[in-house]
Amino acid sequence: MGPHLINGIPAHVLFVHVVVVLVPLTALCLVLCAVRPSLMRRFGFALPILALVSLVSVPLTTNAGEWLEQHVDSNALVRKHAELGDQLLPWAVALFVLATAVWWTYRRAAARTPDAVQSAGGALATVHLPLRIAAAALSLVVGMGAGIQVYRIGDSGAKAAWHDGYSAIPQQERN
Repeated sequence: MGPHLINGIPAHVLFVHVVVVLVPLTALCLVLCAVRPSLMRRFGFALPILALVSLVSVPLTTNAGEWLEQHVDSNALVRKHAELGDQLLPWAVALFVLATAVWWTYRRAAARTPDAVQSAGGALATVHLPLRIAAAALSLVVGMGAGIQVYRIGDSGAKAAWHDGYSAIPQQERN
């Protein structure tokens, strides 16, 4: 699934940047849209599309990483990074499901009360408060979980890539 090399460079090294940017960005947008109904009106269909692109980028990156894992020296740091990487997909799925649910709820509320879309609160203001609170709380939990997982994966990947690849002492001073 997906390319393993791009212009001679392992695709994982390039794809990871998409995940590192889009997953936290999706999480932030989801939380903001769930908490502030007026923002959901501005985001519209862009929220579930952003979540879908984030979701698709995760297995592409993971697959490219599994290929790369077979082409580097295996050690505990590489294995830990691969193990953590495999745990991101459920978070990305949850982000997509929640983003779609928040968008769909907004669209449904807007269709029921078209004049509410123009009001200060927007259409989500017509959604029952307990549902809005639940959506905001779930979005916050899933968003933070996804962001923390991306950080953990990135940290372990940096350690795996750089653990013996640099020195705190410049090259000139070591000679």
